[in-house]
Amino acid sequence: MSLSRWSARALRLEDLAGLAAVQRACYGSELLESADVFAKRIASDANCSLVLEVEGRVCAYLAAYHSRAKKVTPLHGDFDAISEPDTLYLHDMAVLSEYAGQGLARALLKLMRQRASESRLRYSGLVSVQGSEAYWKRQGYAPCELKNPAEQRNLASYGEGAVYMVCELGPVHPSQDCTTRSPCVG
Repeated sequence: MSLSRWSARALRLEDLAGLAAVQRACYGSELLESADVFAKRIASDANCSLVLEVEGRVCAYLAAYHSRAKKVTPLHGDFDAISEPDTLYLHDMAVLSEYAGQGLARALLKLMRQRASESRLRYSGLVSVQGSEAYWKRQGYAPCELKNPAEQRNLASYGEGAVYMVCELGPVHPSQDCTTRSPCVG
C-alpha cells in the first residue's frame, strides 16, 4: 500500500477498540492499558494523541500530551494538564506488525513534532520499554536520570529495563546528541 492511502488524525473515543487491538498485538499483557484509561486521556486538555488509519482501520497510534520535562506519567496514569508545559510527552507508540517498515512510526513522529513546535514545546520525553532504547536513540533521544523520587516510582511502574529519555525538539539527525541541549544536563 502506498503512503498516500494513510491518514493521520486525532485519537477519538470511537478509536478505542482499534487502539486496543494494536496495543494487544504489540505489547505484553503487563503493559496493556484499558479503554477507560484512554478515554480519560482523550478527555484531557493536554491530550494530543494521534492515530494512523487505512481504509477506516486503526493500524498505528501515538498517545501523547503536553507536559513538563522530567515528569513521567505512570503506567495507567492520566494525562494531567499543567500550566506552562515545555515537553511533548510520548506515552505510547505502536504499529501493527503487518504495517512495519512502511514509515508509519516515522510519519507519526514527524507530525507530532511539527505540532509540538507550533505549540512552542522545547523538549520531548518518553519511557522506553521492551528494549526499545536503541530505536529511540536513533530518533534523537538520550537517557535522562530522574532525581525526583515520585518520578522514579512512576518510571518503575513500567517494569525492569524502563528508561526515561528526552530530546530537544527540532530537526533530528541520526547522530544528534540530545544530552548537550537537554534538561538532563547540569
